[in-house]
Amino acid sequence: MESLKPSLFDWETVMHKGTIPFLALILALPSPAARSLESAYRMGGKEMHRAFEPVQAFLQQGSAVIKRGFHEVIFGVVVSSDGYLLTKASELGEVGDLTITVDDQRYEKPVLAAVDTEWDVALLKVSATGWHPVDLSRTEDLERGEWIVANGATTRKYRRVQIGMVAANTREIPPSGGAVLGVMLEEEEEGLNLSSITEGSGAEKAGLQKGDRLLAIDGTEVNLREEVLSCLDTRRVGESVRLTILRGDEKIEVEVELAGRTDIFGESMTRNDQMSGDFSTRRTGFPRIMQHDIIGNRHFMGGPVLDLEGRCVGMNIARFSRCETYAIPARDLAELVDSLIKRSTMISAD
Repeated sequence: MESLKPSLFDWETVMHKGTIPFLALILALPSPAARSLESAYRMGGKEMHRAFEPVQAFLQQGSAVIKRGFHEVIFGVVVSSDGYLLTKASELGEVGDLTITVDDQRYEKPVLAAVDTEWDVALLKVSATGWHPVDLSRTEDLERGEWIVANGATTRKYRRVQIGMVAANTREIPPSGGAVLGVMLEEEEEGLNLSSITEGSGAEKAGLQKGDRLLAIDGTEVNLREEVLSCLDTRRVGESVRLTILRGDEKIEVEVELAGRTDIFGESMTRNDQMSGDFSTRRTGFPRIMQHDIIGNRHFMGGPVLDLEGRCVGMNIARFSRCETYAIPARDLAELVDSLIKRSTMISAD
């Protein structure tokens, strides 16, 4: 069987029609006597990757590799020509010792410019010019079965393409276990007392203390745990609620940012989790996601997802399981870019 070569393609025509992989497979079909498709023409084969190689140039310039020392932490999406990029916030840790590689250039000492906890997205800034931001002009939701490309294994100078398909309709992924304050409550005759405050929770950051009495949430009086759960039932991770607290003889009000239950208290491993490898620490609680089947681990998140024309159709945000990866759709990503850069600019001006 003759090898598939790029010269067989009128690239502009097949790129427009989105038929490259199908041509590759048709030309590579085995004879009736053959038992299986040659490995080079399977999803991860070298000929399949060669068919998608023209998209690699967009991936090369529009993605970032974020490292701590020699260890790849996460990928990123280039969103401006002057050094802004988006990535997954919960995987970053401290940013001061990170390095960022865009194309073949390495940058040090990134600054955490802004964070959106609802989407688990961080905006980083480095001193740079001449970057080529991704094209976020395709704002309609992709259909199931559409081909997509994302970052695979990388070297210092080269981004290797990974290919896959959109696997499900765009939808919301609620937080596993719901949104929580990050406190333990005891029902007493006089009301609800805070018996403990969870480290790293919105409650701790807001200054709540053990022994405080919870009187109301957003003006609604609460005396039972069930009433607290009812107040939080429709709230999302990253939203804030106003708590009325009695501390000693003083009544005070505080704003508390909600977190996902599993982010604060952890979650038990299912059998599927045990088979899924290195999935994302935060993998639920997103307003809208596009699900696809590109294989990777949590360190492959944060990078762009491209269509066959090189346009950015999303940003990988969570490796959920061995066969599910979630990405923020381009429409929502474009709104995040605008809001976070504006927020960063306002903070800098202050």
